[in-house]
Amino acid sequence: MADILDLPRDVAIVAFSQVPSVAQETRTEAQMLVESINGVLEQSGIDRREIGFTVSGSCDYLTGATFTFVQMLEATAAWPPISESHVEADGAWAFYEGWVRLLHGDIDSVLVYASGKSSLGNQQEVMSLWLDPYYLETLGVDMFSYAGLQAQAVLNAGKGKESEWAEIAGRSRRDALSNPNAQVRGEVDPAELLREDYLRGPLRPHACPPVSDSAAAMLITTAEKAAKLGVEPVYVRGIDHRADPHYFGVRDLSVSESARIAGEKAAAKAGFGPGDVDVAELAAMYPHEEQILVDALGLGDGVRLNPSGGALAANPVMVTGLLRIGEAYNAIRSGSARRALAHAQSGPCLQQNLVCLLEGGNG
Repeated sequence: MADILDLPRDVAIVAFSQVPSVAQETRTEAQMLVESINGVLEQSGIDRREIGFTVSGSCDYLTGATFTFVQMLEATAAWPPISESHVEADGAWAFYEGWVRLLHGDIDSVLVYASGKSSLGNQQEVMSLWLDPYYLETLGVDMFSYAGLQAQAVLNAGKGKESEWAEIAGRSRRDALSNPNAQVRGEVDPAELLREDYLRGPLRPHACPPVSDSAAAMLITTAEKAAKLGVEPVYVRGIDHRADPHYFGVRDLSVSESARIAGEKAAAKAGFGPGDVDVAELAAMYPHEEQILVDALGLGDGVRLNPSGGALAANPVMVTGLLRIGEAYNAIRSGSARRALAHAQSGPCLQQNLVCLLEGGNG
């Protein structure tokens, strides 16, 4: 593309590890993180004292406690003290901060991790807390209800059908059969799914994400550091995130301008666009969100969507977006893709979207 940005250095993912998503994890978040962090250390061969910066993503509201991210630092063996940061958001945004930190030029490696135990509380109530406290939260709108508003907008605009949503849910469960870390998997007849009762019209249970617990970690480095580690890198060619207005009534819920712009900005950095990838891992928690994102990002028929099963197969809040980046990385490392797109979201009705474009080392 003509407007490629001249980034100061190449940044690459060199290791990724995740804990299998389950409906109710008995371990603490710190215990889950020990497994995932040790996983990336073993994959990369890096000594934890070589890591220049550590950044994490999580949400205290999920655990019902304060400063739980401090307890999670125990998983990093942070003594002597380390340079670290935390975002009260999905781990994909921690990944973004780590990418920016590497561009500063004074360090060569960043550990990114995220954890989430959605099972500890009522997810419907917790996820309504990010609505405006004066005009929206007071209406008692839970997460499935505002997702249903967006789904109805998609139907009204003629951009989706309930039968298509059943097909997407069926594909997700079928693809998840090959993913040992997925939670919901299996062969299912879409016609059978359409016989389910509505959960929040027009959404049926199959069109809503499961409650999931999980954790994940990732190591990103400079190209030079990856070479020293002897690890085949997957390059972060472009990444960007944008937000739409918070209020439902001031935007068209059947489209996502923020996803479209984030995709364009990421493409300007990468030199290739979302339509040029082989695989797209979208953090679409509902089938209608996948349809909105495919349209916003211009993903054609040649792009395989969510081969891991996606968020309909496992949705550990605060980890889902980082998992999309990790699964896109896995697709390239396995040889099933040369270029891949990873997407993360935050806020109600696809309010904020992050797009990351990855490319294999020989790209």
